[in-house]
Formats: sequence, C-alpha cells, structure tokens
Amino acid sequence: MDVIDLNSDAAESFGSWTMGDDEGILGSVSSINIACGFHGGDARTMTQVSALAAQHGVTVGAHVGYRDLPGFGRRFIAYAYEDLYAETLYQLGALAAIARTAGTAMRYVKPHGALAHAVMHDTAQAQAVVDAVAAFDPDLALLLLPRSQAAVRAEEVGLRVVLEAFADRAYRSDGSLVPRTHAGAVLHDQGRVVENMLRFAEEGVLIAEDGTPVDLEAGSICVHSDTPGSVRMAHAIRAALEEAGVTIRGFA
Repeated sequence: MDVIDLNSDAAESFGSWTMGDDEGILGSVSSINIACGFHGGDARTMTQVSALAAQHGVTVGAHVGYRDLPGFGRRFIAYAYEDLYAETLYQLGALAAIARTAGTAMRYVKPHGALAHAVMHDTAQAQAVVDAVAAFDPDLALLLLPRSQAAVRAEEVGLRVVLEAFADRAYRSDGSLVPRTHAGAVLHDQGRVVENMLRFAEEGVLIAEDGTPVDLEAGSICVHSDTPGSVRMAHAIRAALEEAGVTIRGFA
C-alpha cells in the first residue's frame, strides 16, 4: 500500500468521566471518530474534539452507536429498524452541526462497538444505519468491518464504503475479531503491533492468534483510544509506516 488512513476513536469522555487522550492521539492519526453522546461523549466534548481536529487537519467522522452509556455501547440492543434509523440520524445531525461551527466538517460515519458487529449480520440494523446515512448525506463514506451486511447494502445505494483493520485487536483465522471477553483480545505489545501493521501494509496480511496468515482488505487502520498506551502506539505505527514509504492520509 502506498497510502493508508490511520483512525482512532475520540470524544468518549462525558461529564467528570474521562476516556482516552484525545489531543494526544490527534497528533498521529489522519481520521478521528467522534462519539455522538450515545455510547460515550457529550456536547461539550464533541465540540472540543472537533475544534482540535480542525487545528490538526484531521478528518472528522461520526462514531454512531447504541444509546448505552453504562455499557459503553458494547452490548447488543435489539433495536427496531425505525428506532435505529431515527437515532442514527439524531447522532449525525448533532455532530454535523458541531463540526461545522468548529471549523471542520463531518466526512464519514463509523458504527461503534456492538452496533459495528450487529450491522455485519443483522440485516434490519444494517439497513437502518445505511438508510440513515444515505438520507442525511449520500456523500458521506461508511467505515466498516470487512464481510459486513452494511457494506453490501451501502454499495447498493451508492454510498462509498471503506473497510478497516484493527491494530490493537487479535484476529481469528477466519478473519473475525477475537471477542473482548476472551483473554488476549486486545494487543498491548507495541513491537508486535507495529510488526503486524507493517506486514499488513506491505502484504495485505495479518497474523491470527493461532499464527495463521489472514488476507484482509482495508483502507484504514484503527487504534482504539481506550487501549492503554494508545498514543504511543499510534505514533509508533505512523512512524514505522512512513519510514517504510507509506503515506498516512484521511480516506474522506
């Protein structure tokens, strides 16, 4: 790969509860997924991070999720199509307004947590998210996991789809992520992570937890901001990729 995007989640703090180092991570990434107040975040945090993204020249995307602050959006909710469609629109509208007044613009949409996994196989939820994005702004891109029902449905209605790989998550041999409930699901060894990402950029291959090489197509690499040491990890990944001749650039 000559060019790839590096993204991270941000603006997940709310009230007196702090999650991640938003300003620190913005120094390394090219795209930032801003929580819209449902799984994390609040209006003030969204505004602050949007302004920081504008200052850093980092592309802004909406990190839409289930209305589930206590569970951080990582618990499946059996939403009806109409409810998920409306709540996705609600989140898009909030961030679009905040980003515009902060001197930037919302360019893409990424489902968070349990919603991201649900839209891989739940056709009603996939359709609700895709329809909401298409109705709000058909020029928005969708950042999705590979093999997603949402990707199929987005392409059917003409939305641009970009697939992502996770730097700090372990993969199974079938290309799926190791569930967070399993030991070793989150990777903390920075050297191993950087090695994996260099291999991915050069060969399009990630190494699964059992040592199996997994072919993966993706245009963006995600480093989760709530992973301990994420700022150092993102910086190390970017430095290694750039040294290898890869340009880091926002896909949207």
